[in-house]
Amino acid sequence: MADDAEIDTGFTGRNGNGGGAPNGQAGDVSEDLAIHHHGPAPAKDPADNPAGDHQFVALRGGGTFVAIEATVGARPIILYAGPDMPGVEPAELATLATRQHAPGTAAVPLRGSMINEIGTGISGPSGLVAHRGGQDWAIDLRLEQVEQRGPHAVSICCKDANTAVAVCHDLSIDPATGVLTSSTSIENLADADLELDWCAALCLPLDQRMEKIYSFTGRWSGEFAIEEIDTFQGSIVRENKAGRTSHDVFPGAFAGTPTTNEESGLAAGFHLAWSGNSRLRVDRHSDGRSLIQIGEMSFPGEIRLERGQRYQTPDLIAVWSQDGFNDVSHRFHDYLCDQVLDRRSFAKPRPVHYNTWEAVYFNHDDETLIALAEHAAAVGAERYVLDDGWFGGRRHEDAGLGDWWVSEDVYPDGLHRLVSRVKELGMEFGLWFEPEMVNPDSDLFRAHPDWVLGADGVDAVPFRGQHTLDLTRVEVFDYLFDKITNLVSEYGIAYIKWDMNRDTNYPGSGGRGAMHAQTKAVYRLMERLREAHPELEIESCSSGGGRADFGIMRYADRIWTSDNNDARTRHQIMRGGSHFLPLRVLGNHVGPRRCHITGRKFTMHFRVASAIFGHMGMELDLRAEREADLEVLKAGIALHKQHRELIHGGRFLRLKSTSTTNFIGCVARDKSEGLFSYAKLESELRTLPDRIMFSGLDPARQYRVRMVWPTQNPSLSTPSIVDAAKLLEGGTVFSGAALMGHGIQPPLIFPDTCLIYHLEATD
Repeated sequence: MADDAEIDTGFTGRNGNGGGAPNGQAGDVSEDLAIHHHGPAPAKDPADNPAGDHQFVALRGGGTFVAIEATVGARPIILYAGPDMPGVEPAELATLATRQHAPGTAAVPLRGSMINEIGTGISGPSGLVAHRGGQDWAIDLRLEQVEQRGPHAVSICCKDANTAVAVCHDLSIDPATGVLTSSTSIENLADADLELDWCAALCLPLDQRMEKIYSFTGRWSGEFAIEEIDTFQGSIVRENKAGRTSHDVFPGAFAGTPTTNEESGLAAGFHLAWSGNSRLRVDRHSDGRSLIQIGEMSFPGEIRLERGQRYQTPDLIAVWSQDGFNDVSHRFHDYLCDQVLDRRSFAKPRPVHYNTWEAVYFNHDDETLIALAEHAAAVGAERYVLDDGWFGGRRHEDAGLGDWWVSEDVYPDGLHRLVSRVKELGMEFGLWFEPEMVNPDSDLFRAHPDWVLGADGVDAVPFRGQHTLDLTRVEVFDYLFDKITNLVSEYGIAYIKWDMNRDTNYPGSGGRGAMHAQTKAVYRLMERLREAHPELEIESCSSGGGRADFGIMRYADRIWTSDNNDARTRHQIMRGGSHFLPLRVLGNHVGPRRCHITGRKFTMHFRVASAIFGHMGMELDLRAEREADLEVLKAGIALHKQHRELIHGGRFLRLKSTSTTNFIGCVARDKSEGLFSYAKLESELRTLPDRIMFSGLDPARQYRVRMVWPTQNPSLSTPSIVDAAKLLEGGTVFSGAALMGHGIQPPLIFPDTCLIYHLEATD
């Protein structure tokens, strides 16, 4: 497939091993990772255990327990993966799960393996599909070695001598969060090339009580929509070949029981840390077993291993909880912040953005942009991002991509005047790039039409008048690095908004599929830029939230959640995205009075309140806003800054909401305060809204409750709870128990109104 001896896409976290100990670290067997030896286990296929002596691995940490039957010479099997059951040993689970022959089936129960390769004979889709020109496809892996890699990690290595294929499964549990990261590597041991059609990171058993699956779909300007799937028999398959995470097939899912909710019940979350093509499937077999597998989806012949070459899957990240979906999200969030994000983004509070796009689009000139910078600084912006239109012949979207130099037509003296003024105003300067794309109408394409990905003899799919550059070519990679790094150095750029605005339908290079290598090259380019500029931050944008995953977040500091700044829609988008990503990385902007995408109009009070919970910013023509609205905007940004540490560092909660409302909150880790947002998005049938129940508080403490937004009474009639509890004045003190167990009556308000409550412990 490539010149590299090792084809490695494994997502590993900052420490290089998914949060566990460094690879290769030796150590004695501990309480967290125990290899148990037992006598004969329940009757199984004799060929599956010729020695009759069973070994087990128990991997524990952070409230997670993974039990593996790992007998040398046999197929390794995951007996259990889920919330910890203290004191339970894997041998117990093996016995408790004893299966028997059923009429009309194989004479012995088929137990599969960790990736259910074809040679196991198990029904349903295999997690590994490979062959050599149609031969050696019935791979049947047998365990050769179990290697401890620190107290919370293990490598389980197998080989099939018949087909000359070796496989290693690497699993680690983050002891702080209980997050399991797992990947599988495939090595070719024969002289003939091995074609790898599919390899899941792992085939995980799904608890039979989890009858509900929640997948995440959507579209451009409508990302992170949740699709609920009830009990079924058969398969749910989500395939993405967009060349990016995509808007409609997010590589992740949640699972729960029929009674699981945000705050209670058995729950799980699964995510592939990969920014390229992917496949997720959940299979419910006729024998009652359920399995989930996720992995990179490749094009035909794309992954071809020569002798000694190895392919490693991206990481599957899995989380379980007995305490509902919020707790699953907390574990995802903590893992991302502690093990994935670079520390540069924690060196200061997340700056409030001003982005120029919806203010000027391609109509750039110094005077306008400087005026916008002055308005932005006046209302509290801390970072100014010059969006698309500053380079080459980029006067519209069909020209200029690839020509990464400042347009002399628009900026005859370069960006120096604008950048200097932005910095004088106390703001950082950021710049928009779309490095992976090129317009046919560009100097770059005219000079190098062969620098793009494509399939021989197949017409490119028209998409925004652009093609995808082939970053697997050294000359393309070096060209982009040189152009970008020179601009960063010349202008002291602190921030890059890194966009990717089209799907890559035929990612061919040299006649072969290349999306795997292309995705790795994007990672390397980002990494090299960050190494060259240690303070540089990068935002991952892909027509909004089209590239949002834990893989890209190793190299990015922020996600542009959606191009849709419609304040009402943003509540749904942010709620969906929060299942996997914390508010500190989810960009959330105040848009113009009339949304450019939906055409709906909203008050400044509602636009501001809808953007406070997230990485706050603005994307509007501030010159066109009324002075009174600018004062509201200024006050809202000040409120965000006042509570920014709580919003970005507290426990985020999705709370019980109706079809017409969105209720969320952030509570301090020590439960000393909380900030809650209650948005009414539509009218309801009832004459008065239901009480809202706060959560995450200490029931034994007293909390002063105030309404900090809006600053005037929003009630449609008086007196209301706002008056009775003096919510806009000094507030009233209530017990945490009452606030969580009885709740508070919201006032009667118009749709598209958002109330923000601040709760502060009085002790």
